[in-house]
Amino acid sequence: MLLKTVIKIACLFYGIPGNYAFATYKTLKLTVHEKTVLLLTIVLVCVTKLTGQQLTIGSYNIRYINPDDVAAGNGWEQRLPIISQLINFNDFDILGAQEVLRPQLNDLLAQLPAYDYTGVGRDDRKTEGEYAPVFYRKDKVTLLRSGHFWLSEQTAYPNKGWDAVLPRICTWAEFEVKKTGLTLWFFNLHMDHIGVEARRQSALLVLRKIEEMCGEAPVILTGDFNVDQTSESYLVFANSGTLVDSYETTAVRYAVRYAVNGTFNNFEPNRKDDSRIDHIFVSPTFRVERYRILTDMYWEPSVGQEAGPYSVRIPSDHYPVKVTLSYPN
Repeated sequence: MLLKTVIKIACLFYGIPGNYAFATYKTLKLTVHEKTVLLLTIVLVCVTKLTGQQLTIGSYNIRYINPDDVAAGNGWEQRLPIISQLINFNDFDILGAQEVLRPQLNDLLAQLPAYDYTGVGRDDRKTEGEYAPVFYRKDKVTLLRSGHFWLSEQTAYPNKGWDAVLPRICTWAEFEVKKTGLTLWFFNLHMDHIGVEARRQSALLVLRKIEEMCGEAPVILTGDFNVDQTSESYLVFANSGTLVDSYETTAVRYAVRYAVNGTFNNFEPNRKDDSRIDHIFVSPTFRVERYRILTDMYWEPSVGQEAGPYSVRIPSDHYPVKVTLSYPN
């Protein structure tokens, strides 16, 4: 009776008629040992289904290659190995990055062999200008399709929208999780740092795109929004009902949140504030298990007028954000 009940429960998960499955099982000539192994296997499958899929998601503005950074001790060549190690160690399943120029993209891919990416340069739809690439673990998820649009009134080609001072792009992708078959949508953007109206309209545009493209499927949105949790354009997302801020959802008792600083540091190790301008929004169907702002630092020989033989460095002028999500079946 126990085995019959377990088989019927397992069938509920996969849409198989329970009585038919049990009748088929009875035709098998199994030893007691084989029946025990079958029972344990079915239980394991059921537990896996019940617990759902866990995903590790990140958002990281890596800082574009700026010659002025070299003189200050923050050149790309010295930051690259730290950023690559940070990504590899944290084992992001999917990572939305910002301010990535083509040489930086090539450097990262060379040091992240487990990852592939999707995205284009915002200036020419090919390789020029900053990318907002989506990196993903090839062994964890399958890229089903991808694309991009500009944060502008004209979304199909490079241009500046509203009062923005630079062209801004959003990269999107649809993934299938290999372990469970779950399909999800991922959007990654970098909003304008000057245009207030551009940020507000961009938020409304992204929400429309999500509603038009994704239906009821789960969605993750990462990016450098260039505004913190008090701004109007942030609230467009946070109050939409379509997405929720992963930081805020970790306020419930079962989640863990570790955020001892804001997300923008300006390469200043002693800077402290609570302003979060890099966000990860998710569909309410996701359960946010963990949220962390990764305030990693490293040490390099001092340059210029810096005191002491070594100085504390930060891999980028933004701290990355990391969340652990589960999606109940």
